[in-house]
Amino acid sequence: MDRFSLILILTLVISAGTIATRTAQAQTRGKANGAAAKRKPSSPAPKVTSAGGESPAPPASTQIPSTNIANEESCGCESPIPEVLAIVNGVKLGLRDIDTPDGQLENQRRKAEAEVIAARQRELERQVHAKLFDAEAKKRGVTTIKLLDEEVNAKVTQPTDAEAQAFYDANRAQIQGEFKEVKEEIIAHLREQRQQEGSKAFADRLRAVSPVKMPTGKFTPPATTAERARVFATVNNQQITSGDVEDNLRPLIFNARDTLYRSRMQALDAKINNTLLEQEAQKRQTTTQTLFESEVRAKVLKVSEADAQAFYNSNKERIGADFAQVKAQVMQYLQGQENEKAVVAYAERLRKAASVQTFLVAPEPPVYDIPVDDQPTKGNAAAKVTIIEFTDYQCPACAQTQPVIERLAKEYGDRVQLVVRDFPLRQHVNAFKAAEAAEAAREQGKFWEYVSLLFGNQSALDSANLKEYATRVGLDRRKFDAALDSGKYAEKVQRDLQDGTRFGVNSTPTLFVNGRRIEDRSYEGVKSIIEKALKDGAKGR
Repeated sequence: MDRFSLILILTLVISAGTIATRTAQAQTRGKANGAAAKRKPSSPAPKVTSAGGESPAPPASTQIPSTNIANEESCGCESPIPEVLAIVNGVKLGLRDIDTPDGQLENQRRKAEAEVIAARQRELERQVHAKLFDAEAKKRGVTTIKLLDEEVNAKVTQPTDAEAQAFYDANRAQIQGEFKEVKEEIIAHLREQRQQEGSKAFADRLRAVSPVKMPTGKFTPPATTAERARVFATVNNQQITSGDVEDNLRPLIFNARDTLYRSRMQALDAKINNTLLEQEAQKRQTTTQTLFESEVRAKVLKVSEADAQAFYNSNKERIGADFAQVKAQVMQYLQGQENEKAVVAYAERLRKAASVQTFLVAPEPPVYDIPVDDQPTKGNAAAKVTIIEFTDYQCPACAQTQPVIERLAKEYGDRVQLVVRDFPLRQHVNAFKAAEAAEAAREQGKFWEYVSLLFGNQSALDSANLKEYATRVGLDRRKFDAALDSGKYAEKVQRDLQDGTRFGVNSTPTLFVNGRRIEDRSYEGVKSIIEKALKDGAKGR
């Protein structure tokens, strides 16, 4: 759940104030990009807005490398982009036209490339370590989780409050919230850092006495399907291929492509608005400044103190301060919103009277083959639509989403299958054990009844309460307690965590419909995606 506070309001105010200042000082920055939000950029066809007549055919889409990309190490994360990104009343706009003088878009591309290249190396190392751990666990006759508990987790020193305070003080500028509000998250972060350090040290010890072969040189992405078979490493005679590494990088690569696309699209919209403004000023034989003053600034509504009071009353609990303390900031924020509305409205009017084509296409989200074997399910296993939810029983947002998902599963009946997988977040100290408890309840056929109690009692998920909830739903306590105390299902929960990470899960709840991650978790949003999937007919996980 997002934590709203006065700090958040001030952040919004500063942002809005910056926008208002920029629009008043230099309208040629084209801040009216609101029209882009209504476009469907995933459509392969260009968007055409015309005042009459036929628009020219779109230019061919070709792979256009950015500056010097051919001389750089490839990351495999750049999507093909057209040479011409847009045509505005006959004026062609390309990648260089939308970048800033200091090359912000190009720098962003280079940074994304560097991150993916580094991630490829880390992923290979992670897979090498995983095979070393699995081999050692097999040799000792224990599970991998048991091995790491003994060799890593048991040897990690618990971070102290003083260490958490020192971390908070050193990183205060990047942390939102008071220390007492984020202390547990900081402690979890420090503990995870120490676990990672201990895990690497243990892997290094195993590596020193195990047959590990890794070729020298750079680990480049596969250019063809055949190159996926390239062997990047051999651990105890087990191969790790380029394909193994690349499959686990799919979420990161998509995010890199999507981030680049969004930045370029935002810059392109700004450039389109700027071009339209210049063309309109030329048509009227006036300056852009004069045009902006008459068509935008003169039509901005003035925010009153009553408006600010109404906003404050609606957001009082989230603001957390008296109205007198924040009145000026709230008014500035609301005035910034009104400025934006006026800019967006004028940009939309200019677009309606113009011929505008855009050819920049959003990257296609990956479709994941997410295992659903041995997982809690509802509905028909042969249904055309499968909903997979990665959840955390201590997560408030998950508690809010669960009734929505179960309502939809009930409404669609045999036409959908609902699958639940675990993803306990590190900042929720009781979430992992709660996930184990849910599995122990599933063993006795009471999973759904049990997790309903977990979601309803998120502040009381220690072991004693987990056992008490087992009594409430009528479980065999002896059997349940033994499973919980022995960590019988810890490895199963850990597998869910690993799978979730592999599919790009980094928060909860995360939903997939037929293997595609969805962002809109509202009832209407999920329902529309289910309907589309049912119409498409092809089932995939």
